[in-house]
Amino acid sequence: MSIAFVSEKNPRFPEYSPERDVNNGLVCVTQTLSPVLLQNAYRKGLFPWFTQDGLFYWFSIHPRAVLQPENLHIHRSLTKVLRNKSYRVTVNQAFDDVIAACASVPRVGQGGTWITPEFQAAYSALNKLGNVHSFECWLPDDSGKWCLAGGFYGVQIGSVFYGESMFARQNDASKIAFACAVPFLADYGVQLIDCQQDSEHMKRFGSQVLPFGVFREKLSVLNDVGLRREIGQGIIVER
Repeated sequence: MSIAFVSEKNPRFPEYSPERDVNNGLVCVTQTLSPVLLQNAYRKGLFPWFTQDGLFYWFSIHPRAVLQPENLHIHRSLTKVLRNKSYRVTVNQAFDDVIAACASVPRVGQGGTWITPEFQAAYSALNKLGNVHSFECWLPDDSGKWCLAGGFYGVQIGSVFYGESMFARQNDASKIAFACAVPFLADYGVQLIDCQQDSEHMKRFGSQVLPFGVFREKLSVLNDVGLRREIGQGIIVER
């Protein structure tokens, strides 16, 4: 099995082609994980999935699940939660806490995490550069103090938001964060949200699947379309 190697000095990633995929989506490996490598890879629809024996493994998926913000669907039960529950949704106010929780909060069917300390450091560095954003859902505890209950993070390049991972410590917390974040991103100019895998969770929000070639064509345009304004940090919604 021959796998391409990409170096930090020449961070040019190969094109992924489903027709020539003989490695189950594995495209290449690197020895480092840096903001430059992350940005170059995401522009081509690639993402790092895990590290092993000092190497980082980069993958792609075909077909690709995406959400166009205008197609966001909020199902009836979540609409009721959004209307009746007390919550606060913020952006970029607790990035390090969000990615750490994504790495540590247990998920059904998963026995471990790919979000190692090296991953956390690389995405945190890109967050400080303004190209990774976290969305946080805060719920009040019994004393009324706001506590981080769920959220997610992703990479933003041009008008594309590449969703990465989410977590929930309480029911509906990550769903609340996502439901509030999508219109927020659309207002800033995001035109496409990459959901990566075609999950039932994302289908309920209105995601669709695209052949990778179509997805890549969209990236070639939208990665270079700037936002209307920079995404900073603050409160999006508070009820």
